[in-house]
Amino acid sequence: MADAALQLPQSEPGMRSLRVLARLLDYPTEALQGAVDELIEALYVERRLPAALRSELMDWCQRIADGDLLELQSEYVALFDKGRAHSLLLFEHVHGESRDRGQAMVDLMNEYQDAGFALDARELPDYLPLFLEYLSTRDEAEIGRWLGEIRHILGLLTARLEERGADQALVPRALLALIGAEAEVEAHREEVKGESRDDTPEALDAVWEEEAVRFSAESDQDCALQSAEGRRLAERKQSVHSEAVRILSPEAAPRVTGR
Repeated sequence: MADAALQLPQSEPGMRSLRVLARLLDYPTEALQGAVDELIEALYVERRLPAALRSELMDWCQRIADGDLLELQSEYVALFDKGRAHSLLLFEHVHGESRDRGQAMVDLMNEYQDAGFALDARELPDYLPLFLEYLSTRDEAEIGRWLGEIRHILGLLTARLEERGADQALVPRALLALIGAEAEVEAHREEVKGESRDDTPEALDAVWEEEAVRFSAESDQDCALQSAEGRRLAERKQSVHSEAVRILSPEAAPRVTGR
């Protein structure tokens, strides 16, 4: 899978760096460890990101290659499979696990289908690595519009992952850097510091109890209202804030002299 992430010809629209970022959010495997040199090379050659951030990503790649696989996998499960604060499902940060996410995901699925982008049935359409795979096939204007639309989610996710000291925070931070929206992280910093952990046994039990009573006519009505998030994303082509979604050009990113 990591090999396929690097097979975006330079003549096609999109950015290989986005596929690298997608792979870095994958569950660690021997294949990912074996592809680290290719991931580093792709980041270095494309030079879309600021040099300091690119260097941090390359260092993380090396830590993946050198790390004990079982430990990497255990850390990944603890970070993403317990609680929702670090969920890689974008709309979960807006709608939670309620049915309010439904229409937003339908709209996103329609975007994929209209673009001829085939989905793996095992993943939901708002899964961030999958979403980045999709963006890697689009042109710069399309990439910028989408990242601009979800910058508030990326800012919150970055702040939460940085609070845990997780390397994975580099991915949403890199996406924000592409559009010059790093300030989104600071906007969520205090909010995140005041949050309670949601991955404790007590917190997980409370979530299960809450979900058992969520299905009601009122929640159906809320679903219709909350689907505005999906419609807003689907209409992004007509509502672009150019300053917030400008993609940094390769020339704008400071160069480094070597690895």
